Amino acid sequence: MVKETKYYDLLEASPTASEADLKKAYRKKALRLHPDKGGDPELFKEVTHAYEVLSDPQRRSIYDARGEAGLSESGGMGGMDPQDLFSQLFGGGGFFGSGGRTPGPRKTKDLVHRVHVTLEDLYKGKTSKLSLTRNVICAKCSGKGGKEGAVQTCTACHGQGVRVTLRQMGPMIQQIQQPCDTCSGTGEMISAKDRCKTCNGKKVVSEKKMLEVHIDKGMKGGQTINFRGESDQAPGVAPGDVIIVVEEKPHDRFKRQGDDLVIDQEIDLLTALGGGQFAIKHLDDRALIVKINPGEVIKYNDLKVISGQGMPSYRHHEPGDLFVHFTVRFPEQLDPALIPGLERVLPPRAPLEKFPKGIALEEVELEEADNRQRARADAGDAMDEDEEGEPRVQCANQ
Repeated sequence: MVKETKYYDLLEASPTASEADLKKAYRKKALRLHPDKGGDPELFKEVTHAYEVLSDPQRRSIYDARGEAGLSESGGMGGMDPQDLFSQLFGGGGFFGSGGRTPGPRKTKDLVHRVHVTLEDLYKGKTSKLSLTRNVICAKCSGKGGKEGAVQTCTACHGQGVRVTLRQMGPMIQQIQQPCDTCSGTGEMISAKDRCKTCNGKKVVSEKKMLEVHIDKGMKGGQTINFRGESDQAPGVAPGDVIIVVEEKPHDRFKRQGDDLVIDQEIDLLTALGGGQFAIKHLDDRALIVKINPGEVIKYNDLKVISGQGMPSYRHHEPGDLFVHFTVRFPEQLDPALIPGLERVLPPRAPLEKFPKGIALEEVELEEADNRQRARADAGDAMDEDEEGEPRVQCANQ
């Protein structure tokens, strides 16, 4: 029985699918998800990795028996570049011949950094500096690691960079792939006397790099800023990218919804009934003075809008709207002498409900609930919610 089906689900294939069926399923889905066709690059990588595992009979048997954890333990989580595998299956000429993209050179891994920014930064825009450390090709030996001819193929792993050992586990033989400890996974050896004194034979040295990160107005959390070719360098491959991921910090007053802003605004009862003003400190160096006209009654939970005072849109910087969600603050108590005046200006009280004859009427008084009483009431509400969410089970009589 298959332990996990994630890889099969990614390919939209059955766990009992043949190798030919798996290949057909991968071709169909990879064509649809390929970045050159506007597909999701990350999902394309996941689908390609799933096919790479399942197309290898030995790795497929490990995955079927023990899932991804089994692959990890057996050293089988690595794989080729998704573009390389795709090119092998589709002829290697890019997408549909000359109209597509020719696969570029192999690259080092992209470096991903997360930058946490405030809503104010995203409203006004901001430029900040990011310091990072990366590997660059050693200028002393031009990335050779030593003098000309000093580099030799590792005799322990025969230049593969990995060593494979077999381990008996009951009726199964487990294949374990580990980096070669003789050459540290490089596949090459350089004698100590011939190594470059600057990089000690590593071919690269560490370098500090300062990047200027421009946060544009209207950017959203999750958007990325790419610095092409600024990742680690290595001999024979192109440098990857540095990818900056924008993370938006929660704001204490505003809530963002796309290009709109929402704010909860409390006003007093007099302002709600008789008009007045209140101020909203905006995300830049401004405060909005909002006027409520006399006679315009603001009710509890009302929602109003101030047009054009939301977030600027990304790139075009066209402003969204600012929504104001009102709550009304009532006075703690009221002088009874003022009530006749209120009765003259406010709508009349609702009439007392009429009851049929035989219903005894009893006058009672409201009291302030103490903490223990509030806790009991809250516990009752929570119990009602649990009962609504849980199915009722009736035991059968024995």
